[in-house]
Amino acid sequence: MPLNPGQVIIVDDDAAVRNALQFALEVEGLAVRAYQGGAELLAATDLPAKGCLVVDYYMPAMNGIDLIRRLRARRVDLPAILITSNATDDMRRRAAHAGIHRILEKPLEDSSLVDSIRGALDAGA
Repeated sequence: MPLNPGQVIIVDDDAAVRNALQFALEVEGLAVRAYQGGAELLAATDLPAKGCLVVDYYMPAMNGIDLIRRLRARRVDLPAILITSNATDDMRRRAAHAGIHRILEKPLEDSSLVDSIRGALDAGA
């Protein structure tokens, strides 16, 4: 693992999920920032140059794919992982078109999220 792999940015409107993900990833030794929604992340002026996005699909006002598209339009090209409870074929197609690194389905019970994040951070190093 690189010495400075960057930050993991979590975006999830469910506070319990957001806090649990942040805690679990920090226990793994990752630097984490958490946001409650797309608007909050888009308002941030200090996004890291290196890192990984972990974005929930189902959020009010703006879904995860739309958020990634808006970030890409701003030239924020961090690798992105979409988390969802129901990944449809259409969602997978739209996510791939938006440049999303991977889709993981909830519940996130094994090490798939941490492994995906570490892979994304290593690729961006």
